[in-house]
Amino acid sequence: MRFFEDIVIGDARVVGSYTFAAPDIKTFAARFDPQPFHMDEEAAARSHYGKLIASGWHTAAVHMRLLVLHNRRLDAEATARGEKSASIGPSPGFKNLKWIKPVYVGDTITYAGEIIEKRESGSRPGWGIIRGRNYGTNQNGERVFEFESAAFVEMRGK
Repeated sequence: MRFFEDIVIGDARVVGSYTFAAPDIKTFAARFDPQPFHMDEEAAARSHYGKLIASGWHTAAVHMRLLVLHNRRLDAEATARGEKSASIGPSPGFKNLKWIKPVYVGDTITYAGEIIEKRESGSRPGWGIIRGRNYGTNQNGERVFEFESAAFVEMRGK
């Protein structure tokens, strides 16, 4: 992770892509969102979606996994160059979560984001808070998912 001082509003990144397969959709839904249109093709065909779709929470969980893996790669690359990486602190939350379009079996979602705001923390000396707009786009270029996040980021010389 880059230090707070090195993060620029407008910075953008692609964190990865994921193709949603029926077995994965059903497994996730069975454990965390057991609605019929996530678990059964026949029930999904009778729904207003017309076919099996991924849970919105599944799309969010994939985003989180890809983001964490992306940040680990960046940290490993910085370490290999002999650079120190900043620590990322807790997230004070997110807002404006939207599931814009259904994610169907076979859809490949590319997850990305951009920094939309940053400020020094008033309550945690040595830390800043960044806000980002995060989103997923399907193979047709259609945005299917988005939300705004916030996270504490270490300042240099904390």
